Amino acid sequence: MSVATRTTAPPQEPTSLRSLWQRVDRGDLARALFVAGCAAAVGLGLTQPWPSVPVLAVVGLVVGCWPIAREGWEDLRNRRMSMELSMLIAIVAAAAIGEWTTSLVITTFVLAAEILEDLSMDRGRDALTDLMSFLPEAVQVRDCGDVVTVPLGEVRPGEIVLVGPGGRIPVDGTVVVGRSTVDQSRITGESLPVEIEPGHEVYAGSINQTGALEVRAGRVGADSSYGRIVEAVRQAQSSEPPVQRLADRLAAWLVYLALAGAAVTYLVTRDWTATISVVVVAGACGIAAGTPLAVLAAIARIARSGAFVKHGAHLETLSAVDTVVLDKTGTLTTGVPSVVGVRPAEGVSAERVLVLAAAAESYSEHPLGQAIVGHARSQGLPVGPCEDFTYQPGRGVAATVAGRRVSAGTNALVPDAPRTLEGQGTATVVHLSIDGVYAGSVLLADVIRDSARAAVAELHRRGLRTLIITGDQEATARAVAAELGIADVRAGLLPEEKLAAIDAERAAGHRLAMVGDGVNDAPALARADVGIAMGSGTDIARESADIILISSDLGDLVTTVQVARRARRIVMANFAGTIAVDLVGMALAALGLLGPVLAALVHVGSETAFILNSARLIPGRRKRTRERAAPPR
Repeated sequence: MSVATRTTAPPQEPTSLRSLWQRVDRGDLARALFVAGCAAAVGLGLTQPWPSVPVLAVVGLVVGCWPIAREGWEDLRNRRMSMELSMLIAIVAAAAIGEWTTSLVITTFVLAAEILEDLSMDRGRDALTDLMSFLPEAVQVRDCGDVVTVPLGEVRPGEIVLVGPGGRIPVDGTVVVGRSTVDQSRITGESLPVEIEPGHEVYAGSINQTGALEVRAGRVGADSSYGRIVEAVRQAQSSEPPVQRLADRLAAWLVYLALAGAAVTYLVTRDWTATISVVVVAGACGIAAGTPLAVLAAIARIARSGAFVKHGAHLETLSAVDTVVLDKTGTLTTGVPSVVGVRPAEGVSAERVLVLAAAAESYSEHPLGQAIVGHARSQGLPVGPCEDFTYQPGRGVAATVAGRRVSAGTNALVPDAPRTLEGQGTATVVHLSIDGVYAGSVLLADVIRDSARAAVAELHRRGLRTLIITGDQEATARAVAAELGIADVRAGLLPEEKLAAIDAERAAGHRLAMVGDGVNDAPALARADVGIAMGSGTDIARESADIILISSDLGDLVTTVQVARRARRIVMANFAGTIAVDLVGMALAALGLLGPVLAALVHVGSETAFILNSARLIPGRRKRTRERAAPPR
C-alpha cells in the first residue's frame, strides 16, 4: 500500500520575520499606521500652531476622510441618516473655521473606533471559526488500494475515509472496517463513548478514541451533521433581530437630534465652535456597533455551550419569555425504559429473577425486554441462552432456560402474580414465572434525566414558570412533576390538544418557550414564541424549533436563557448610556463648557465603552488538547 496526495500542499516554512509579515492583513496594518500618523499630527498641532497652509493636516484629512465620506455618501443616496454622515459634517465644518486639530482628532478617533469595532466583531466570529476548525483540514482516503491525502472539501460520498485513533471523524458515514469507541457527545448528546463496529453509523465531529476505522462517506461537508450545525450558527450570526432594527432607528434619531441641537446652538449663540462641539459630542455608534456585536457574541457563547440559535430574533424573544413549557417523555425523561427495581417472590433471590428474565427476553425486540437484558449485562450478570422462544403480543414472552420453562410478561401471562406491588408507583411491571409458579417481578420506568432536576430548579430561581404538557397518562406525568417540583401539569394530550394548550397560555398573556423532542411536539414547537428541540429528538422536531440543544442537556437550556437575558441587559444599558451621554454632552457643548477636542474625546470614549460592554459576551478561546496522530492500520 502506498501513500500519496491528491493535491500538493505548499511546504511549511519555518517561522521567520518574513513569514510573519506575510500573514499580516495589509489593510489592517495600513489603517493602524495611518491612525498612528494622524495621532502624531494631532500631537504636533496641540504643541505648536499650524502653519498658514497646514499641508500635513490637509493630507491627513483627505486620506482619512475618504472611507468616512464614501459611507456617508452611500447613506445620503439611500436617504438614511448615519453617524458617518454627521461626523463628516463635523469634520468639514471644523476645517472650514480653521479648527484643523479638531478635524484631525475627529478623523483619528473615528478610524480608531472602527478598528476597535472590527477587532471586537472578529473576536465574536472566532467561535464560528472554532466550530469550523474542529474538523481536520485534510483526510486520508483509500483510492484503488492506495491511501491518498486530500482536503476535506474534496471528499466525495461513497469514498472510504481512514480515521486513526484519537482523530476526528470528518464525515457522516458507515463503518466498513475496524472496531473502536467513539465520543459523539458533541453531535448526539450521548454522555458515554459508544462501541462502534462495521455497519454502525458515525457522525462528523465525533472523536475516534481507540481503534482505527475505515468509514464509507455518506453526507459530507455542509450536508453532514456537523456541517448543518456550523451553517445554522453562521446564518444566525448574520441575521438581523428586531432589536438591531430598533438600534438603527434610534441611532438615526440621535443624529437628527444632534444636527437640530447644533442649529439651535448657532441661532442662540452664533458660536461656530460650540455648534461644532454639539455635533461632535453626539454619537450613536455605541448603539449601532454594540448591538450587533452583543447579538453575535451571545450566539457564539450559546454555540460554545452546546446549543445553537437559528436566528438572532429568537434570542431576543427568549430573553422575554416568562413560561417554559416542557414535554415529558424524551425531554424531562430519557424516553427509554430502565430497570428501577426487582421484587423477588419469597425464597427467590433478586439476582436469579433478573438472570432468568434476561435470558427469556434475550430474543425479544420489545423495548422492555431489551431494557432488562441491557440492565443484566450492565450488572455483570450472565445472559444465558434460551430455547423454544415464543412471543405473545400484549402478554409477554416464554422460553426454556436451562431446562426450566420461564415466562416474563403481564398478569395475563403470569396469572398468579400480585395485581399491585408496594412502591410500584407509575412503573411498568414485568412478572416472572418458573415452571408456572410466580418467581418475582422486574419494575421498569422512563427515568428522569440527570440534568432535569437542576435545570428546573434554576429556571424557577430565575423567576420562570414551568409547565408540563404530555401525551402520557396523568399519574405518570404527575409523579415526574412532583419529583421535579413542577406544579402545573397537562397530561393525556394529543398533538392538536398540545397546540390548543399553547394557544390558551399565549391568550392568557404568557410568553412561552416550548421544549420538546418528538413528532407530536412539532406543532407546539412551531406555535410557541420560541421552540426549543432536544438534539436527540426527531428530525421534524428539530426542523420546527428555533433553538436546538445539541447535547440534549437541559442545563444548556438554562445557559441559553441566561445568555439571552444578559445580552438584552447589555443592549438596553448601551441604549440608556448612549442617550444619557448625548443629552448631557450636547448641553455642555451648547453652553461652551465642552470644546471640540474634548467633545471628540467624550464621543469616542463613550463609543469605546459601549463596544467593550458588548464584547464582554464574547466567549474566551478554549485550550485545545493535542490529539494523538496514529496512522490507520
